[in-house]
Amino acid sequence: MRKLVYYVAVSLDGRIAGPGGEFDFFPQGGERQAAAYSAWTNALYPETLPTAFRAAVGLTDAPNRHFDTLVMGLGTYRPALDAGITSPYAHLRQYVVSSTLDPGIDPAVTVVPGDPLALVRELKREEGTGLDVWLCGGGKLAGALLPEIDELVIKTYPVVAGGGVPAFDGPFDPTVFDVAERTAFPNGVTLTHLTRHPAAPPPSPTD
Repeated sequence: MRKLVYYVAVSLDGRIAGPGGEFDFFPQGGERQAAAYSAWTNALYPETLPTAFRAAVGLTDAPNRHFDTLVMGLGTYRPALDAGITSPYAHLRQYVVSSTLDPGIDPAVTVVPGDPLALVRELKREEGTGLDVWLCGGGKLAGALLPEIDELVIKTYPVVAGGGVPAFDGPFDPTVFDVAERTAFPNGVTLTHLTRHPAAPPPSPTD
């Protein structure tokens, strides 16, 4: 079965964007540090770079390594729309969960007005793709999909936002993940890969 992976950048206080959707406050470090960090992440996750920017970094024909499908909320989709781009990740299958977005916004984008859990469960059951599903954002969608998130890839930036969009915006539901790998970069960013902690077996009748 395919996995749902939440790959996202966060501040030290767990914000993925500012109150107005801002994301330009994440510090990149010096020019050389930023270039080295971008080159590393782009090589590892080339499909997470929007299609419009891939040519500039030599990724025009780069194959998808981890994901062939993405799911995002309207808030995550909005910056592309504001820039006049209706298919920001044309190299992936794109699903936008929204009850207000025009279903005909773009033939390459599937608008899902209903239950995101049902959508993700269907996508995870697909066979033959060999790649996983990327949860691109935002916080409310991540909160709704928490029961189905299998892995987290968290890029933690050395900045406190003080407010904005939380990485998870949902009901209180403590969910344990195990750290599988952690990489620190000279620009202060830490990339942590976590896997969902196996559920504990039910107690035996004699316990």
